[in-house]
Amino acid sequence: MHIQIVLFDGFDLLDALAPYEVFCAAEMYAGGAWSVELVTTEGARLVASGMNGPQVSASGRLSSERSGIILVPGASGEVSGDGPNAIPSILRRAMESEITSLIKEAFGKPDVIIATVCGGSLVLAMGGLLEGRHTVTNHLGMEVLGATGAIPVTARVVDDGNLVTGGGVTSGLDVALYLVERELGPRIAHAVEKLFEYERRGTVWKKQGLAPLADDSHFITNEESTTSKPSDEWFQKATDPSISSIFDGTWHAIISTPIGKLPVMLHISTANGQVSGVSKQGDELVAFVDPIIEGNRLSWSQRVTKPMRLNLRFEVNLNGNKLTGIAKAGLLPASKVAAERVAEASI
Repeated sequence: MHIQIVLFDGFDLLDALAPYEVFCAAEMYAGGAWSVELVTTEGARLVASGMNGPQVSASGRLSSERSGIILVPGASGEVSGDGPNAIPSILRRAMESEITSLIKEAFGKPDVIIATVCGGSLVLAMGGLLEGRHTVTNHLGMEVLGATGAIPVTARVVDDGNLVTGGGVTSGLDVALYLVERELGPRIAHAVEKLFEYERRGTVWKKQGLAPLADDSHFITNEESTTSKPSDEWFQKATDPSISSIFDGTWHAIISTPIGKLPVMLHISTANGQVSGVSKQGDELVAFVDPIIEGNRLSWSQRVTKPMRLNLRFEVNLNGNKLTGIAKAGLLPASKVAAERVAEASI
């Protein structure tokens, strides 16, 4: 078995190097039963770690074809804001690299395990790879994880078959030790624990066995409802001229995301006192989820696929034929929304 630990500019040192040491120790105790390598999507190069940390040498290029384990670490940087050194920005740049396409290919291989530490799961989730999968990340990113359609579980380590994820930065030790036990057995894992004078923390969560009566292991998300498509009933409501609200009509909206402006057409209609809506982005139509009107304020949830897959919560205020407000996904910085009505209620 070969282990590839994927580095990218701004990666967190502990996320990557703690598992690296565990895997190297296991390789020693197992007599070379597996091997470990630091890789990038570009090939061998020096990779700058986050927070002005040292550069680390990667020896090869990430392969999606090679059997074994691929581990993706998180980022180290500013915990707030949307500047280039902020953790969300670093993770987004990693997501936009070949990591997403190569991991997607690897997920399709029966002899490959994908592992992440801390924000590494967000890199994959923002690329649309973890929808419906049980996973965990740093506690600061759990809401964002749920907003991508993944199912966040509040555990130290989560095992979802060919996906094993860890929570905070130090969970890299626990993820690696668990993988050693899972793949090489408890005796090798115990030997590594003794060498490091560290005992793996927490119960590894799996979707197995009896569910507790009050299961608070994961956040309740609307990953299923937010992927719904507009129904025939919605179109009937949208074209019914008998009832309307101050928000009804077709709106040309611009969402100012951290990586550029995203144009979206919004169609809003009201029937029997119930507001409905749909957004059109390219050829894709996505229905509003739980739209609510409060005076001149409208809020709703919605799935977007660009610039990344996210479940967003919109809050806008009406002023004549203009809408202004924000779109937000968990703890990610809010994006400004501005829209202008271009037609009365119609599709």
